[in-house]
Amino acid sequence: MNTIKRSFFIRAARHDVWNALVDPKILAAWGAGPARMSARKGAKFSLWGGDIFGKNVEVVKEKKLVQEWSAKAWEKPSKATFVFKLEKLGTKIELTQTGVPKQEYVSYRDGWQDSYFEPLKSYLEERGGDPGFEHHQGG
Repeated sequence: MNTIKRSFFIRAARHDVWNALVDPKILAAWGAGPARMSARKGAKFSLWGGDIFGKNVEVVKEKKLVQEWSAKAWEKPSKATFVFKLEKLGTKIELTQTGVPKQEYVSYRDGWQDSYFEPLKSYLEERGGDPGFEHHQGG
């Protein structure tokens, strides 16, 4: 089993980035749909029509999301941890995914950027988030 660590910056409010990862309508809008998702601990989820599925293990609104991630061919789920950090001009997401099957490592390492964070970033930044976002994020 392998570990993937990635970091992504999105020029958008932390609130907007969080919602884009937990709201099924927004997930579908940026390309992870059809999606089933909730911001509740213990809730089951699926992305890309069920190609990826799992459950929320830990939920700290707009700060941390820990999920069991699995694909149909995996014997056991991996663990994906998203940490949301307020930056001066947007939001930084630090991702750590542990327990990735060796044969899937390169595909998932690259997939986080190509299929997940780049489409998410494009969607949020093209929407032109609130330029005064810092005042409602707690500075």
